[in-house]
Amino acid sequence: MSELRSLHTLLELEERRRDQALAHLRQVQSRLQQAQAQAEQLDQYRGDYQQRWSAQFSTAGTDMATLQCYQSFGDRLEQAVTQQEHIRNLAQTQFDRARQALLAQETRVAAVSKLIARRQAQARLAEDRREQKRNDEAAGRTAGLGSWNHPSGALA
Repeated sequence: MSELRSLHTLLELEERRRDQALAHLRQVQSRLQQAQAQAEQLDQYRGDYQQRWSAQFSTAGTDMATLQCYQSFGDRLEQAVTQQEHIRNLAQTQFDRARQALLAQETRVAAVSKLIARRQAQARLAEDRREQKRNDEAAGRTAGLGSWNHPSGALA
């Protein structure tokens, strides 16, 4: 019984760890979604910026200062997009790791649960065998008492 108590304590510990892993996964997933949304916004803004300036360049003459300003801002925007993609990739890696950690923890919970079930089944089987032995011994004693009461001393 002490072993089962210890296993139940272990199961509670593993379940708490699993719950913590799930909470961590949800936090990481939220950060990933934010990083993806920001990357999409930056990419959309970059596309809009390029389209707006392409239209401007095709319709009107542009002086060198305006062109340099466009290129400079375009370069900074490209750096921001690249940096955000890097942040998104890191968030994806963290999410993948957190998901693997959760799966590993769920596997541990399942293994401990299965071990508890096996130990309980073994304990029930052992108790059933002890009960059967007691019943057999009681039946033997009853049969033995019956032979003492029989006049010939033999079983009827």
